Amino acid sequence: MKFLSIFVLTKLIKDNMNRNFLTKGIMMAVAAMLIATVSWAQGDKASRPSPPQTASGKVGGANISIHYSSPSVKDRKIFGDLVPYDKIWRAGANEATIFETDKAVTIGGKQLAAGKYSLYATPGEKEWTFTFNAETGQWGIKRTGDTSKDASKDVLSVKALPVRSASMNEKLKYEVTATGFTLSWENTEVPVVIK
Repeated sequence: MKFLSIFVLTKLIKDNMNRNFLTKGIMMAVAAMLIATVSWAQGDKASRPSPPQTASGKVGGANISIHYSSPSVKDRKIFGDLVPYDKIWRAGANEATIFETDKAVTIGGKQLAAGKYSLYATPGEKEWTFTFNAETGQWGIKRTGDTSKDASKDVLSVKALPVRSASMNEKLKYEVTATGFTLSWENTEVPVVIK
């Protein structure tokens, strides 16, 4: 009887050790896959043809940041071709461009509350419209090629006048200055005044 108890106990210990070893092995494999997935996802974003960028600065007392993906010209005609005139555009590449302010600001004579907004643009040959939209976190375009902007969530639209830039800008760039922000790409700059 004693021999049988020791045998059963030994068998239980061995089975438990095998299970623990198997459980640990599975857990280590799952952890390795998760680490690889996270590393791939981070590397994927950084290695995109239109990498993520941030422009930030202070306008009056407000801290402003613009988070966008920066596409390149790559020997293409941009405005009026790749980015058509008079059609809403995500104002960058990949995810919708994000405009964030920590204090209320005045843009084009209109009040914009502190917060985070998707920023869209409608380029024109002589005049642009920038639209601040309350929905954030969405991909910038739908499968149809149209922007993902939900017009019912538009908060503010302002007009801006494009000018010819002093030099060619291969990559799309935003700059936050003491007087607002400027979008620059190809041979175009579009300043937006913020107070």
